[in-house]
Amino acid sequence: MTAPVLKFASEFRDPAAAKVLLSAIARKADEIGATRARPVHIMEICGGHTHSIFRYGLDKLIHDGVEFIHGPGCPVCVLPMARVDECVDIAERPGVIFTTFGDAMRVPGHRKSLIQAKSAGADIRMVYSPLDALELARRNPGREVVFFGLGFETTTPSTALSIQQAAREGLSNFSVFCNHITVPEPIRALLDDPDMRLDGFIGPGHVSMVIGIHPYDFIAAEYGKPIVVAGFEPTDLLQSVLMVLTQIAEGRAAVENQYGRVVPEHGNPVSLAAIADVYERRPSFEWRGLGEIDASGLRIRQAYAAFDAEEKFGIGYATGRRNVPELEGCACGSVMIGKLKPTQCPQFGKGCSPEMPLGALMVSSEGACAAYWQYAGAREASVHGAAQ
Repeated sequence: MTAPVLKFASEFRDPAAAKVLLSAIARKADEIGATRARPVHIMEICGGHTHSIFRYGLDKLIHDGVEFIHGPGCPVCVLPMARVDECVDIAERPGVIFTTFGDAMRVPGHRKSLIQAKSAGADIRMVYSPLDALELARRNPGREVVFFGLGFETTTPSTALSIQQAAREGLSNFSVFCNHITVPEPIRALLDDPDMRLDGFIGPGHVSMVIGIHPYDFIAAEYGKPIVVAGFEPTDLLQSVLMVLTQIAEGRAAVENQYGRVVPEHGNPVSLAAIADVYERRPSFEWRGLGEIDASGLRIRQAYAAFDAEEKFGIGYATGRRNVPELEGCACGSVMIGKLKPTQCPQFGKGCSPEMPLGALMVSSEGACAAYWQYAGAREASVHGAAQ
């Protein structure tokens, strides 16, 4: 199926086009016998997709036989609490300027969040790019400037390029606390979980812009599940659902690219080269809700060890680490991997809200709980609370 040739954002949000796609989805769902009692389970892997689904009400508009399962597509949310604690550990050390993206500031650790550490006196600064952290290192040669490098393959190239630049300039007071993770490995872990029922996937658009579409080949080849890399507008997502259902109806499984206007088949070679130069695979990395997953995280290569905050400060995987259990009553792990909807968490809207979050999913701009709360969940929480 060929993606429509559209030029403007308004065209991708056209109600008439959406109605045509919704009707086609309904026909295809009826054709394969999908019902509310026996739905087709389609997991969107990207947190940006989750927010688009709820922003445009696609979960309410779509055929009852299609159920969206929200996957581990929020890089801030999948970080275990121990890694947040290690951020605080670094930030509270004398002489350190700790820099981070804004959505990581309020993620709770076991002891405190970064914003709580900042209010207690730690020099923690929000930045828009690792290049901002580089500039801070240039301006503060007597301070250690640490950038909290986190995210999927989307943000990994910018951090890699910043490390390369620091090496060229000899900025020995700059380092990165590397928490970059990769998308394909947790998908394999989910497919290997006997308790998960997944019939197809909507693949991440921004990640695929970097890595291309072929890293997902195993999903179709080994597990027989269709995956469609999708854009973020409502018609993008609806067309992608239709493409997944069409594959199921035709009894085939393939990797298809709905987001061809942005995602090249083989990814971005410049970005991939920078990643390969600076990073290597960790033996394993811990994911919230999934535990340790083999080869799912990146670490800084020995050639750039001078810019590795784990090595410089003797924390994390560099020296052995402790596991930190979830806060009592917090169901972030189960929500993160799609086993629970946010509103099924007993703390949703009660012990956990955007003002007083228990878990990262209520904080991050890509978290499923934040999406539910922002677009519908706050109302649902009020209804459930009134009924009790």
